[in-house]
Amino acid sequence: MLAQTVNFHSRRFANGLATRVVGFGKRQGLHYLASVSTVGSRGFGNYHNNQEFNSHYTWGAAAAAASIAAASGIASSQSVFDSDNQLNSVCQCDAGLTPSSVPTLDEDEEIDDDKLPIIRMSEVERNNGQQEGNDGEKSTWMSYGGYVYDVTDFIANHPGGSEKIMLAAGGPIEPHWHLYRQHFASDLPQRLMEKMVIGKLHEDDQDAIDTLMDKITNPASGGSGDPYEHEPLRHPSLKVHSDTPMNAEVPSHILNQEYITPVELFYIRHHHPVPLLSDEDVEKFRLEVDLSLLSNDQSSPVKDSTARLTLDQIKSLPKVEVTTTLQCSGNRRSGFNDLRRTSGTPWGQGAISTAKWGGARLVDVLALAAEELSAEEGSGDKKTKKATKKKKKASKGKGSEPLIQTLQQLQTLLQDHPKFQHLRFESLDGMMASIDVVKALNPFGDVIIAYEMNGVDLPRDHGFPLRVIVPGYAAVRNVKWLSKLELAEEEAEGAWQRGLNYKVLPPAVVDAKQVNLDVMPGLGEVSVFSGITDVTNVRLSLEKGEVEDKVRLKPGQTVMVKASGWAWAGGGRNIVRVDVSGNNGETWETATMTKGSEQPHGRAWAWTFWECDGIPARVCDDGCSVELCCKGVDSSFNTQPESSDGLWNVRGLANNSWFKVTHRLNGDE
Repeated sequence: MLAQTVNFHSRRFANGLATRVVGFGKRQGLHYLASVSTVGSRGFGNYHNNQEFNSHYTWGAAAAAASIAAASGIASSQSVFDSDNQLNSVCQCDAGLTPSSVPTLDEDEEIDDDKLPIIRMSEVERNNGQQEGNDGEKSTWMSYGGYVYDVTDFIANHPGGSEKIMLAAGGPIEPHWHLYRQHFASDLPQRLMEKMVIGKLHEDDQDAIDTLMDKITNPASGGSGDPYEHEPLRHPSLKVHSDTPMNAEVPSHILNQEYITPVELFYIRHHHPVPLLSDEDVEKFRLEVDLSLLSNDQSSPVKDSTARLTLDQIKSLPKVEVTTTLQCSGNRRSGFNDLRRTSGTPWGQGAISTAKWGGARLVDVLALAAEELSAEEGSGDKKTKKATKKKKKASKGKGSEPLIQTLQQLQTLLQDHPKFQHLRFESLDGMMASIDVVKALNPFGDVIIAYEMNGVDLPRDHGFPLRVIVPGYAAVRNVKWLSKLELAEEEAEGAWQRGLNYKVLPPAVVDAKQVNLDVMPGLGEVSVFSGITDVTNVRLSLEKGEVEDKVRLKPGQTVMVKASGWAWAGGGRNIVRVDVSGNNGETWETATMTKGSEQPHGRAWAWTFWECDGIPARVCDDGCSVELCCKGVDSSFNTQPESSDGLWNVRGLANNSWFKVTHRLNGDE
């Protein structure tokens, strides 16, 4: 074989990383991205039950199985294009790292492919991060497409969390990346891995992987098929960043056309395929409520640990409706990328939406679970069962208990169980998150277990059959496809709560090994945000004979425009003011608050719309545009910082700097 340069290796990566895996043994380039069948499972089952996978796939089979706890689904095959119709090269995956200082080999640096050592899979297995390898160190190796990579120094910086990447430790990456296809959305994984190549996998071992993957991904051969096969249909107006899994935002021009976002236009942020439940699955569905933390106290009447509630039981509780805004933690990440590259979907301002959610109060669900367990404990006592049924019937008829009694019970509960600090949530797709107990049980916190969205059953994309709604918190804490609640002493395990995914590192930190993630809080209650969705001309100063849509103004000249947009603050804090400027903050105009401005004090869970007329705006150097900026102010008088420089973080989270937009005065974009 002729010597291969690293540039050739890069091209191979771009065509499916090392294209050896493409077509499984056939070098077919981008054929992989377009048509490969992906390992998956039906319903909301997972790979722990895939016997064929576990019996044939001996290299890290348990880890691979654990990584794909996802349900079936499909998305339309769309590419991600930016405004110039070019493939967006900004990372859209949860797999990259230190993107601001991503290592690249010099253009003229070459790696002689023939001189790379041949490594057997047995040696890769020994370097699984759990046991000492040949060099006496606990190294972590992985293979992909015929090459072997040493990822030891990268593990702490994996945006998807060290737990996720370690699922492939000592084995092939192929089955994991068949599910997490975000890795193929940009060149970032390629550029990172170029520095990690340590050898080539033996041809026999790669052939075995190719053969097995071909078999288990081909339904005709008894394989499970594509986990994205049954994705819901999505509205064509959404701006799609990736479709497997689906991540799509609301275009700015329609973002606040309606105060309540239509269900079909609500932004979508997924980590996995969307769970698909059959009618039988729905009938058998049970929400697990683990109260074992209370049962550990001998004085507690709860002896059993977990109640299992049906949908009908939850729907029998008093129904409440909460209108709240949800925003992805990475909203406006693209603004960070203008400074330094981050890892994650390059959202504009459209990863935010508002809905009216209907369901049962979280505290009512917990109380029902406790009643169920108490009833089971006294199941031999007919009087106990009869009293429990009577209590449920009465509570359904009169609604929740009086507020003073609720507050007294909350105080008593926290005093009697000081270890109770967190409420954990778990999803059908394996995601885990949690919130603090004060938010969870606060009668003014309005946390609900939702089964409706805008008056209809929850759509699959937004959590069917159940979703927890945590108003004023980052959307990641509003867990979709809710399957379990748990009272706990500590926050939830897993990458979404404890890992790098949703932790805001300092601006100077690009290597997670420099900080202790365990002591850094994850995103919960969020700050204050705003955006501009529409700008129109009010008046241009025209010379005789000039036509407004053809005029070219002088740089620095002042024109009048008007604008409208939205503002939102976490924690239920009301928006008290929005300031708008057309000269980079030299002067400000105060906007008029419109829809959402009358929300109850301290419970303003939804956004506020604003309008501002007569904004003096300075013409830019191009002579045909102006730049506007806005900043929101909440009821605690928190406001947005001018620049994103001091907010920048490697994951691109929580960008609430001044929102800026350029408006073309002549209408040409």
